Amino acid sequence: MVVHTPTEGIVHLTQTTSDKQDQQASPNATSAVALRVLATTDVHGHILPFDYFTNTPDRPYGLARLATLIARARAEVDDGACVLFDNGDFLQGTPISDLTPQPGQGWQGPHPVLLAMNQLGYDAASLGNHEFNFGLDWLQKTLPEAGFPVVCANAVLHRGPRPDADETLYRPWHMLSRDLRDTDGEIRTVRIGVLGLVPPQIMTWDHPHLAGRLTCRDMVEAARAWVPVIRAAGADLVIALAHTGIGEGPDRPMMENAAQALARVPGIDALIGGHSHRIYPDPSKAPDEPGHHDRLNGMPFIKPGFRGSHLGVLDLTLAQGADGKWTVTSHQGEVRAAAGIPPEPAFCRVLESAHAHTLTLTEREIGQTSAPLHSYLALVRSDPATQLVNAAQRTGLTKALLGTDYEGLPVLSATAPFKTGGRGGPAYYTDMPAGALRLRNITDLYPFPNTLCGVLVSGADLRDWLERAAICFRQITPGTTDQMLLDTTVPGHDFDVIDGLSYAIDLSQPARYDLAGTLVAPKAHRIRDLCHEGKPVSGSAQFVVATNSYRAYGGGPFRNLAETGLIHTFLRPVRDVLADFIATKTRIMPEARPVWRFADMPDTRVLFDTGPGLRAHPGELATLRAEDLGDTKHGFARLGLWLGPQQSQQRDHAVSCESPI
Repeated sequence: MVVHTPTEGIVHLTQTTSDKQDQQASPNATSAVALRVLATTDVHGHILPFDYFTNTPDRPYGLARLATLIARARAEVDDGACVLFDNGDFLQGTPISDLTPQPGQGWQGPHPVLLAMNQLGYDAASLGNHEFNFGLDWLQKTLPEAGFPVVCANAVLHRGPRPDADETLYRPWHMLSRDLRDTDGEIRTVRIGVLGLVPPQIMTWDHPHLAGRLTCRDMVEAARAWVPVIRAAGADLVIALAHTGIGEGPDRPMMENAAQALARVPGIDALIGGHSHRIYPDPSKAPDEPGHHDRLNGMPFIKPGFRGSHLGVLDLTLAQGADGKWTVTSHQGEVRAAAGIPPEPAFCRVLESAHAHTLTLTEREIGQTSAPLHSYLALVRSDPATQLVNAAQRTGLTKALLGTDYEGLPVLSATAPFKTGGRGGPAYYTDMPAGALRLRNITDLYPFPNTLCGVLVSGADLRDWLERAAICFRQITPGTTDQMLLDTTVPGHDFDVIDGLSYAIDLSQPARYDLAGTLVAPKAHRIRDLCHEGKPVSGSAQFVVATNSYRAYGGGPFRNLAETGLIHTFLRPVRDVLADFIATKTRIMPEARPVWRFADMPDTRVLFDTGPGLRAHPGELATLRAEDLGDTKHGFARLGLWLGPQQSQQRDHAVSCESPI
């Protein structure tokens, strides 16, 4: 096989590796072949370069652009010397994936994402955690439309005495065969075992759908059990499609991000990662930094981003020894960027009907807003868009509790902003003008199919909840300037705001918890002046909180409060509850009501990066006492935000317990 070096769309290309960390050929090797592995991951319904939330065409990502890269990558190698895999989270994420194929929406064709993937000719795919968002019944009805095998070794219907005796939801692995031309010109048949793995946290994140119907084993445990089975079945090469990130810290059971541990499992030859939405190899890393090279613990490894941002390309050279066994002797990995690549016309034509149907759905008007709604400042102030979702949840749960034993208890509501830049880039924000609110705007405000839950909590639970939400901020040294405000390892959707309370966040304190929800600073307390209706909240006080199913069951760094406190579950998604709320109001008037604030830190300025679209709302900066410092090299707008009086200037201080909403 001849591999041509592409010149367009490559983010990073490493050198062929043959050091002692890599797997070596038998000294008696008699022939060698080359296999190209192409991979996508975390596409999240981004099949066309169209943003259904903003009605904007020509987005620089999506499977339509990757279709062009896939065709080019296949053309660079011999016929049959290429395989194409997806690593999960393909069925959820945009209106064309979440609305169009749902019952009652009028779509008569196959699932648009599976239609797209079938067009590209995938050889296999693994399941991601978001494949379970719509429930097992929906998944089992939908996936037969896939024209490729779906593998997952650790999602289990019935446990056996060991993992390789389990009855799994889908086949744990699949065998492919490829006839490859060796260095002597002879055709050699290589059998490729493909193993699928999903984070066991699906049992938390989609607990209402999966409880009592499914269990999930540890990914590493499952891999160690199934790889020998795959080898015994005749696999010459084993590739793991592991919907997991790299993670940090020591290995432990039931890890969400287990790529490091999986890269040490004997018998796996190459690993495809995902889930964390990062790319690997990472071009921003220096040559001596982890993540620069195309291997993990010596194993060939790639992670091709998310939403169709990159195509992973992993070229493997295999040598066959005198004993007939094939061994990976060298490899070359890269991720090719979709940005700047034209969409593949034939691919787009296949999806024209689904696209048109989705536009009809998303343009349906739900109500009106008297003012713009955006999320540019949702991490630094009480935010009208976040409060709108909270108001809908609170109203829905209050009505549901009428006539129950819980009627009369204070009802609060917790949600987080979902689009706050981060890995999504400087355009990844909600930004809606005043005027009509359409269904696409509702899905923008609430992009996930979580259902609404009501949980009974104590005042101590509320304080703990807010401490966990506040980990998105760095610890700030008082009296200094230009410290970065956000901890960029924490996603913005972990910043829950609880409406119905008032409180301050003291950034002079370290974060009490880490991203895994582990208590790391027992003496630290960031939440101050926690009040309800102007009175301090006691630890024993009782409240009901409206929240989503993901959070209620412990998604993110939060506790599983539903385990002991669940009092009500809605069958409908939160975004349907939100749509109903807006429809009954007809016209909403967004206004940032005081819920939370940063505790005063005199003469202290922090740096906060947000979307440059904020500049279309100039009045917002004045209310924050913020300064526009220009753009960062990544295209974000950088603000200087004062956390208290500066240069001994005095201002009115907020009272410790604000008025209720």
